[in-house]
Amino acid sequence: MDALRVSAGTERIDYDLVWAAKRSALELLWRAEGRPCPLDESAAAESGGLRDFATYRALAERHGGRWNRWPEPLHDVGGPAVAAARRELAPRVAFHAWVQQRCAEQLTAVRDAARDAGMALGVLHDLPVGVDANGADAWALAGVLATGVSIGAPPDNFTPRGQDWGLPPWRPDRLAATHYAALRDMLRAGFAHADGLRIDHVAGLWRLWWIPPGDGPDRGTYVHYDADVMLAVLALEAHGAGATVVGEDLGTVEPEVTQALADNEMLGCAVSWFTRDESVPGQPLLPPAQWPSRAAASLSTHDLPTAAGFLRGEHVRVRAELGLLDDVPAEQAAAEKERAEWLALLRAEKLLAAQDIGPEPDDAAIIAAMHRLLAATPSRLKLIAPYDVIGEARQPNLPGTIDEYPNWRMPLPETLEQLRDDLRVAEITAAFRSSVAVRDGR
Repeated sequence: MDALRVSAGTERIDYDLVWAAKRSALELLWRAEGRPCPLDESAAAESGGLRDFATYRALAERHGGRWNRWPEPLHDVGGPAVAAARRELAPRVAFHAWVQQRCAEQLTAVRDAARDAGMALGVLHDLPVGVDANGADAWALAGVLATGVSIGAPPDNFTPRGQDWGLPPWRPDRLAATHYAALRDMLRAGFAHADGLRIDHVAGLWRLWWIPPGDGPDRGTYVHYDADVMLAVLALEAHGAGATVVGEDLGTVEPEVTQALADNEMLGCAVSWFTRDESVPGQPLLPPAQWPSRAAASLSTHDLPTAAGFLRGEHVRVRAELGLLDDVPAEQAAAEKERAEWLALLRAEKLLAAQDIGPEPDDAAIIAAMHRLLAATPSRLKLIAPYDVIGEARQPNLPGTIDEYPNWRMPLPETLEQLRDDLRVAEITAAFRSSVAVRDGR
């Protein structure tokens, strides 16, 4: 345990080191409990997903984490070689299944604590658009995924060269042939410990940008799915769980997607950088009163610049350094124009404090005013990110990069205890409480 030294000043999270330390502790706890096996062979239909994941983990300990480099007979999750390996590695399979049960218990405890605290929507989980091509899900679901192909996004204004996410897509023909069982199981697992589910790139229920092996995102094409069935499966599972659905309908999304979400009582997304009046030339920023009500509203997302990063042009600087922009001066000019637009809107809405109405208020004052704007919108769900509140300039994830940028490895520079005592947190949460009181007539 002495090898693990992590503090708020840590520049990069070393997940391998963290897992090694946690695994050592978990091994001790597992032995202390008498090495129980949580897999009930008589309930294989219900525990199949758990069994397959635990089997993958045990095999990965022996053969490495990339299953496509394992001996060929082990590629078939339902084959005799895997069954024999599962019996041989039974103690390790049992350990990894036990760890997953502990995770499930903790997730349930978090959800229960949120409900006990009176939160109308306590835990909102995120469903990613795909899975690691070399991971447990792709191994277990190889029969319904298009191996060798990756999904992404075509070139657009934000990413002129397009995006390759390196994730294998569903095969629409295999989904239909298997009655969408894999999709149903995945959604059911997502709702199991949540009061709501955010569907990343919800347009993927309609179509996904497939990139052929060896080609770049600009050489991809859209492959379509049976959206009516995909949406019906989502609605059915959400209804059964009594949960809220938020569809991330940003970027290159057809109007039918947002309309279908509304028709099914699901929420879309409204992000401050993109919430503009498209009916007016120049598409000005929308004032808060005109934001959509059926939406989860936020200043930014994990894939976009933070509030501080946006104000400082950090998103332009980083992408320019990585060679992801074709016209850097134009991007810099656009960023400066957007900052000026925001200042003008905040002043027009009288959201800047009296002492901050000078020609160039500091970033902290602007960020607080941005949150007051968010609080004033009629959107049903409002999401506040710690990154924005404390003025962190680095965005958590930079789409279109893998090793070029430390995606998901930058720790929040404040601990939970520090956040509780941070005056910026108190100021911004007070603004949201005040907006709720005004709305409810209190």
